[in-house]
Amino acid sequence: MSAAMEFLLFLLFLVLLVAASAAGLTADSRDSADWKPSEDGRRWRSRTS
Repeated sequence: MSAAMEFLLFLLFLVLLVAASAAGLTADSRDSADWKPSEDGRRWRSRTS
């Protein structure tokens, strides 16, 4: 397979992802725990609780 063909397939994949996202077919599987800072694998305790 030529490099141009590989690039076109990659571009098609990206276009399909963008179209699915615009149509609301994708979901963000992350939750708030993914964004909390950690140190040595341990979560920091929130100052508010």
